[in-house]
Amino acid sequence: MIDGVVFDIKKFSIHDGPGIRTTVFLKGCPLRCPWCHNPESQRTGTDIMLREGRCILCGECLGACEHGAITWNGNGVQTDREACVRCGICTESCFAEAREMIGRRMTVGEVIAEIQQDVSFYDESGGGVTFSGGEPLMQPEFMRAVLTACRDREIHTAVDTCGYASWPVFNTIRHDVDLFLFDIKLMDSRVHRRFTGVPNKLILDNLNKLSQAGHDIVLRVAIIPGINDDPDNLRQIGEYAASLPHLKRVSILPYHPTAANKYHRLGRDYRLPDIRPPSDERLAEIAGSFSDYGLTVDMRG
Repeated sequence: MIDGVVFDIKKFSIHDGPGIRTTVFLKGCPLRCPWCHNPESQRTGTDIMLREGRCILCGECLGACEHGAITWNGNGVQTDREACVRCGICTESCFAEAREMIGRRMTVGEVIAEIQQDVSFYDESGGGVTFSGGEPLMQPEFMRAVLTACRDREIHTAVDTCGYASWPVFNTIRHDVDLFLFDIKLMDSRVHRRFTGVPNKLILDNLNKLSQAGHDIVLRVAIIPGINDDPDNLRQIGEYAASLPHLKRVSILPYHPTAANKYHRLGRDYRLPDIRPPSDERLAEIAGSFSDYGLTVDMRG
């Protein structure tokens, strides 16, 4: 049976497409954006998240770990992230749930069973299911199978994508996708590579092909102060969006630092500690500039 690595399923989502939705978050992403609000999604395999404040110093994890990654340093439990193989045995022994395994394999049938629990809400609200991440197209075989299963059940589907996947991957799934939520970050390819780790030519090419094919697309722009909110980048985004034949909607997503704690729990450094969210006035100004290009703009809190 085809399966995929899922790290979360959120019910009753209202910000990931129309109506009331179930959002399925898949592991793996080809980008490394420093503002990523789901850092636990970046690796394709599992992760261990540690909430130190919940640890009751019972010592059960010390005996459970077979790789020497967990030790006692005299004041408490210490985890060597380099030695950890993320097997998850320590999470099973943690009574206080201070250790959490992020990511589990689920079959297409298991995911569909979760999605179908709320079909009545989708029908009443015009909602459905959204596949997010990470980057869901990092698991193309699983996505192809689960999207087909949703289509067979007449469940509205949306795919939230960074766009960095080969066109053959897009081409195999696009006919079973009702809505693409397509992220755009930076228009200068060199700057895009500096902040995300990859150039943006493939991303823009895919966006153009989807639009030329007539797909329903919402362009998503996360506003990161000091990184992509300069007038030149916003102008280029507005001009490019307006040039696409079947794209009229842009959604503005304000940066927020709430993911900083996740980085700490994963044993990683948060690279944007000094950036603050954009003000409501600044977001309204950006929305107005996009509207000037004839685009319909909405702002998410």
